[in-house]
Amino acid sequence: MLNELAEKIHANALVHGFYDDEKVNIPEKLMLIVTELGEAMEAYRNNHNTDWEGYNKLIDRGIEDEKGAFERLVKNTIEDELADTIIRTLDLCGYMKIDIAENIKLKMKYNESRPYKHGKLC
Repeated sequence: MLNELAEKIHANALVHGFYDDEKVNIPEKLMLIVTELGEAMEAYRNNHNTDWEGYNKLIDRGIEDEKGAFERLVKNTIEDELADTIIRTLDLCGYMKIDIAENIKLKMKYNESRPYKHGKLC
């Protein structure tokens, strides 16, 4: 499922011009992922969470279309910024042809064998 999602996300990025340059700057792509995490931190610090009840009311009552409701009640929330983080990560996986699903399985199996907090304080 993750690999298919990575392919779909990367295909969308291609269509929207994010890979028009001949040389892709991988460090820049990685830092954009970090940037999304920073934005998630700011949303968390400001207690900016998605108002799902309000979102659904706007849609159900026909007050806003999905795009308008998203921009009003989802955009720039912690949920939105975490989604951006995952989208950018999976886009990069799609570009680099990384089998992220298998890598996650392997890493989870490895982590199961590690000691409590991996032997660290935090």
